[in-house]
Amino acid sequence: MRMDYEQNEDKDTSLDQDSEPESPFLPSDILEPLGHYAWSFRDHVRKKIVPPPEMLQMFSEQRKNPVFLECRIPRMTEDVARNALLSFVHSKCCYGNRAARELVIQELKPQTLYRYRLETFNETRLCEWTFEPYTTGLIDGPQNGAPPPPWDIKVQPPQMFQEDTKKFRVPHTSLVKECHKCHGRGRYKCSGCHGAGRMRCVTCSGARQKAKAKYLKHHKRCQMCSGSGRRRCSTCSGRGNKTCLTCRGEKKLLHFIQLTITWKNNVFEFIFEHQMNFPRELLNKTMGENIFKDENTQVYPLIDFPYPEIALASQRAIAEHNASFTSTSHILQQRQTVELIPVTEVHYCYAEKMYLYYIYGMENKVHALDYPERYCCGCTII
Repeated sequence: MRMDYEQNEDKDTSLDQDSEPESPFLPSDILEPLGHYAWSFRDHVRKKIVPPPEMLQMFSEQRKNPVFLECRIPRMTEDVARNALLSFVHSKCCYGNRAARELVIQELKPQTLYRYRLETFNETRLCEWTFEPYTTGLIDGPQNGAPPPPWDIKVQPPQMFQEDTKKFRVPHTSLVKECHKCHGRGRYKCSGCHGAGRMRCVTCSGARQKAKAKYLKHHKRCQMCSGSGRRRCSTCSGRGNKTCLTCRGEKKLLHFIQLTITWKNNVFEFIFEHQMNFPRELLNKTMGENIFKDENTQVYPLIDFPYPEIALASQRAIAEHNASFTSTSHILQQRQTVELIPVTEVHYCYAEKMYLYYIYGMENKVHALDYPERYCCGCTII
């Protein structure tokens, strides 16, 4: 059997290497620089975010005037407050509705909260060398012309403030090379059996027979390997080699520069509230009423807003976004809004005790931590 192993190994011309392919990043010396994409080799990086030309960052001079919208928040009444609490109680399996029906509302205390939001919709372009197995077909290489600069490639952006990612093959960057993993062989030697196609039997450890029991000297022929001491390799199914996973057996790779365009909506939020014992995370998930809207290629900080805290938040947000995104991406649009979030403190009496709950948002959501009629039924309340 040793002779069979050596003969099989001599006939195998596949490459002796690990069973798993290497990283898709290939040695940079097998490709040549291409025009605007020479950074791939000069800087020893294979992917790079390409900053847009300065001309793309010129903001439009045509500005839409900021719009102050009419506030249409309905007035809170005792009936609305009671119905909101009843809906909240019905959504909780451990809450009884008797207290909600019989409570006596003592005071409705409205509060005014403002939420400032800045949205910056930007476009980022990243170039990187990649490859795929080459079968047949035309090769759009440098012989067809110089590759266009990344930001000269025209694409249709999505609707404003709608995030998306698309990938494109940069024209005139395709090159065909032999597979760098298998060196053009299309396969590599199995690391389990080293190309022999057979391995030592794990049942008898290659002894061709096994003892009936540890305390007996009698042996019998191994049934798993039929007494040969070797079994077919399970890794390669006895073939001795495996298809190269990098080129999928095609022996050649089509290399090209891939352009990845990402449109992202970056959001800055600030909530201005008076001193109130109310969880801020609940306000982040509720709807408010828009009272101000400003949208343009570039927006400017708010001036003379009734609450200086909102104006300061606007200045900080715009400065942060412009500093973060202008140098690496193209800002397509900005939008800043101010919303009024209605919050009402409801003080009520039940069973001669005073309680409090909040009604917040345009949806009339309820926050009530000390509701008097709660029971433990073993469930988890979120």
